[in-house]
This record gives sequence, structure tokens and C-alpha cells, in this order.
Amino acid sequence: MTLPIDTILPGNCIEILASLPENSVDLIFADPPYNLQLQNDLYRPNHSKVDAVDDSWDKFSSFAEYDAFTRAWLAACQRVLKDTGTIWVIGSYHNIYRVGAILQDLDFWILNDVVWIKNNPMPNFRGVRFTNAHETLIWAQKKQGAKYTFNHHAMKAINDDLQMRSDWHLPLATGKERIKTNGEKAHSTQKPEGLLYRVLLASSNPGDVVLDPFFGSGTTGALARKLGRRYIGIERNPAYVQVALQRIAAIQPAPAESLSLPEKRRELRIPFGRLLEAGLIQPGQTLWFAKDESVTATVRADGKIVSGGVTGSIHSVAKSLLNNAPINGWEAWLVKNKKGEKILIDRLRQKIRDEQLSRLEQEPECP
Repeated sequence: MTLPIDTILPGNCIEILASLPENSVDLIFADPPYNLQLQNDLYRPNHSKVDAVDDSWDKFSSFAEYDAFTRAWLAACQRVLKDTGTIWVIGSYHNIYRVGAILQDLDFWILNDVVWIKNNPMPNFRGVRFTNAHETLIWAQKKQGAKYTFNHHAMKAINDDLQMRSDWHLPLATGKERIKTNGEKAHSTQKPEGLLYRVLLASSNPGDVVLDPFFGSGTTGALARKLGRRYIGIERNPAYVQVALQRIAAIQPAPAESLSLPEKRRELRIPFGRLLEAGLIQPGQTLWFAKDESVTATVRADGKIVSGGVTGSIHSVAKSLLNNAPINGWEAWLVKNKKGEKILIDRLRQKIRDEQLSRLEQEPECP
């Protein structure tokens, strides 16, 4: 069967997943029923009724029924996921612990749990519990030890160059972002686009196939289209399918050149000493500290640098100048080029890297 990419498949997700090819999708994001077990209507202090999740698809007769449903759809997802693929499942305290246990029973390997902390949670109107201000996402790989996608540097970049943590502070989907039909919410559990932006940016690459077995109003498809991914949605409610189709059609994909985000760890490693061997920097040459050009360092023949009374690598000396704050030495030092202009030493590293890549591309393939 040809993989039906950029398509919403109407029907039961377990049955449809069984019809898809094995080992065919790169990433799965699942927002299954939470089994909220709501018994009564909720009212605000002004006696207005809360628009809670009371849809029929969220109702199960027992935990045993819910567990059987969860095991069935997770096993079906496992079959279509590539060995190098990962899955995200989101839930609340009502269901996420049951989901996590079943994931482990099925031999998924949990990589992280991420807490989505809501900036604008709904209060607990009855005042009998804490305000439920977060939901939990479990990120797991299909096969323990297999290579999987994690765009660490991209996530760091969107977090002001700080490593992304597992607590994500994001608002609910409200205002213009909330999809409505005839003035009412089109879907009761629509997730914010910011949440899916992080999930897709972190764990997929342009061109990857992202599957969502509970497609709903199409947030996963909308962000996949925006970020240059391909999507497969499965949704049994015809009204949700129509909402999602219209929503995705209105999305303007980002230019392809803006989606190429090479991971630094995949680039050829170039030691600082290679710049001396290539004659791009000379022993005894002066470097200037980019954050304070009154501070200089002298390059030694062995690739170490000396600044004041400190001797070490470009990284360790830069770190000492910042009282041990983390810093990338390649972006910390300036050197004069042939025109007398001060440039980052990283530009010289990139020159060597480009030359090496060019040679690799020109080498004939082995017979």
C-alpha cells in the first residue's frame, strides 16, 4: 500500500492503522481520550455552566475498557512506526499513568516526560482541589538504543540559547487561535499550536511523515504543513474532518530554505589545532575576546592559547574569563584576516569544513 501522506483518513484509528504499511512513519503525536470520568455538570460562581469535555468519545465504562482501548491503539501505532521513530502521547492525571505503564509493557522506551504548564488554566470552581494547571506528555522511542531524531540545537535556539527543559510554559488555545463553528468551540480539547511547534521541531525533520491517530481539529496537520513535514491524520468524526481540512488548507508553508536546520553534532569536527596546520592561524598570533576586545590571547604552537595567567583551550580560557559561565570558544575569539578585519575564528573553521565536504563529494564511490 502507498502511504497516504497529507491526507485525513476517516474512521476508527485502530482499524485504519492496521491497513497502513509497517515501519512507515517517522513520528506519532497522539492526543487520545483522557477518560475524564466527569459525573456532573460544572458551574462557575456566577452559576453559568462550564463548557467541559463531556463528549461521547471520552466516556468509558471502566478502567479495564480504557486500558484495552489504549493497548490496542498503541500496539497499532507501534507497528507503523519506524524503528528509528518516536511517539508523543499527551494526557492528564486521569489517564497518563495508565498510558505510561502500557507503553512500557509494549517495550517502548521512554525518553522524557514533558510537563505542559498552562499559563491560563481553568480554575477549580468548586474549590475542593488544586487548580489543574498542567498536562503531561510522554516521549518514547519504538526501539531502545536505536538512533532517533532530536534537534537539540534548534530547541536551544528558540529558548534564547538555553537548553530546553522539560517544563513548557504555554497558554491554552484561546482567542483567534481557537477554532469555532457557529460561535461554538469546534473541538473541546484543541491543543495550542505552540505545543505542536515544539514537538515537531524537536523530533522530526523536513519531509518526515508525522501521524496523528486522534486528529481532531487538525493542529498536528497544520503545524506539519507549516514546518515542511508530511502528515497522516485519522479521525472518525466527519465534522472534525471538515474543520481540519479547511484549517490546513489555509496554512502557508514556510520557505524550504528556512526549514534547513543542520545539527551541529552532525557537522565535521574540526579541532582548533587544524587551523594552525592549515596556516589560517600562526603560532604567536593575537586573538581578541569578542565580549571585550581589550582582552587578548596569544596562540601557542600546540593549539592552546594564553591570556593573562591562564593557559588552555579556546573554550576553557573563554570560560575562565566569564567566571566559568558556559561559552563556545569558537564564538568567543576574533582574529584578523588578510584585510586586517577582525572575524570570528569560527569562520576559519567553517572554511576548512567546507573544503573537507567538497573533497568528500568529489571522491569516487567505491566499486
